Amino acid sequence: MDTGAIVCPTCARPHPASERFCEHCGMPLVNPEGDEPAVSERQQTARKIKPEYAEGELVKVARARDLAQAEFIAGLLLEEGIPSLLRASIAGYSPMVDPRDILVPQSGAQAASEALAWGGDADTEPDDPAD
Repeated sequence: MDTGAIVCPTCARPHPASERFCEHCGMPLVNPEGDEPAVSERQQTARKIKPEYAEGELVKVARARDLAQAEFIAGLLLEEGIPSLLRASIAGYSPMVDPRDILVPQSGAQAASEALAWGGDADTEPDDPAD
């Protein structure tokens, strides 16, 4: 097997490194054991983004109370394939407490709104755990 080959995990057939799926059984191809390339955190994140959600001007889809909540929302969006950018206000800047706007490309705005929509009835309040 040549050094640039990858193999099918099911049928073990070698394929050129440019291939992504096995022509025989359709399984995703993997690098041979011990030959796994180093993948940075940034590359792992980029692989989750769906290209159809990454086009157009940035638009605001949500506002978070603080950095932790903003990063949580950004993580939810990323799991749906939607890239996002966090923007803080400058006045009275505190990196952990200031409200943050969550911005996404225009092509991902509708999907982001749907991903962040609460599934309950807007007129009802959550049950009080003390009851």
